[in-house]
Amino acid sequence: MDRSDSSPPHAVPRQVWNSTGWLVLGRVWGSACTLATLYVLSRHLDTAQFGRFTFYLALFLILDSFVDLGTGQVAVRWTAPDPGRMRSVLSAARRVRLTTASLGLLAVGLLTWTLEEEGGVWILLAALYPLTHSLELTTTVLKNRISWARVVMVRSIAAAISLTLVLCAVANGVSTPAPFLLAVAGGSTLGNLLLHLVSRSHLPPITPRSAPESARRLFREALPIGLAGLCQQTYFWIDNVFVRPICGQEELGRYNLAVRLMSFGIMAAVYAAMAALPWLTREHREGRLGPAVARLAAPMFLIGGLGTGVVWGLPEPILGLFGEGASFTSAAPSLRWLMLGGLAVYAGAPLLTAVVASGSSAAVLRIAAIGLVINLLGNSLLVPSMGIEGAALATLVTEVWVVVGAASTLVNMGARPTAPRQAWLWLGGPVGFALGYGLSLWARSVLGG
Repeated sequence: MDRSDSSPPHAVPRQVWNSTGWLVLGRVWGSACTLATLYVLSRHLDTAQFGRFTFYLALFLILDSFVDLGTGQVAVRWTAPDPGRMRSVLSAARRVRLTTASLGLLAVGLLTWTLEEEGGVWILLAALYPLTHSLELTTTVLKNRISWARVVMVRSIAAAISLTLVLCAVANGVSTPAPFLLAVAGGSTLGNLLLHLVSRSHLPPITPRSAPESARRLFREALPIGLAGLCQQTYFWIDNVFVRPICGQEELGRYNLAVRLMSFGIMAAVYAAMAALPWLTREHREGRLGPAVARLAAPMFLIGGLGTGVVWGLPEPILGLFGEGASFTSAAPSLRWLMLGGLAVYAGAPLLTAVVASGSSAAVLRIAAIGLVINLLGNSLLVPSMGIEGAALATLVTEVWVVVGAASTLVNMGARPTAPRQAWLWLGGPVGFALGYGLSLWARSVLGG
């Protein structure tokens, strides 16, 4: 990565924060479109139907992770030092993604048939969109240049298209959740097509003598990373499998709204870690990984603490925006625990990215797999007795484990993120939480609540 950005030596490069800014802006817009969709449908559908809609949204997020299965990161790793391999690597990665997308489509078909879901045909049509993730791989050429502007803008357009299609379906009197799922998938499909079109002109010229890449070799290298990502996505949404049959679809809708709010809240941590990966990799090679990740995490942990403190004091007014009375506000205890889990993400995301930067794919997979086991056990023990609040507690425990697992892995490899000179930086989270909670109490007094 270019160091001509005038950043002080060993500081977090300005380019990381610039990239984070682009990604966060795009996520803010995308999340705003998602929240608008949830807001409209929470009032348009009955609570049980809304629960079914959010269940399949969660399922499709897991499907996205399965289709990728680490191929995106491996494509960057293989082509960043050797751009001439771009076309052959993308061809191999596309073959892998088409295979995983076809398997995902088959799995969705079996699920809808087993559950005898209403609108199964609409759900199957929506499940076709991951096939276009093979085209989205073309953005690798822009990622290698750390050029996120076009990618963010296209994804923002896709989010707006999804929202528009949902609003059109509402206006035309659609009253079941499956067609709305297809509307959301339609925007994602168009987005992947547009990403391919705006990226392909930047691909290197075709060289007839270039050797083809092995899709099997790419799959073997991507599998540990992909399984880790799949575990992470699964433990974030697998609680749906417990909440839906035990608590019912109405409670599922309330819970998934709280999860979506948490997801919106952690975006800065996730994207800062994503943007920092090349820099952390370089710092690891220079033997400075521990101090580097501490400097990255400090401002993020402070921001996370501030947001968590605000939501901790105002969960009912926030949830009340999505429905009158106690329909969604009953999820307030769950939202509080989920936001504490989000605060753990603000520490865990930089730490886990540092483990990725160290090249220890096996450690990343181990942390994610244990996290999935913890989440499954937590949900099986807590949801029957505590309902959706138990699911939220399981998420919190899982995210705390990620922090502990990633930190201990870094310590064992000699990259301590809590060396004496950096230990004080981790006070930002608790300090931010206290400030945010104070702001929420002030807001309650002003609003008379």
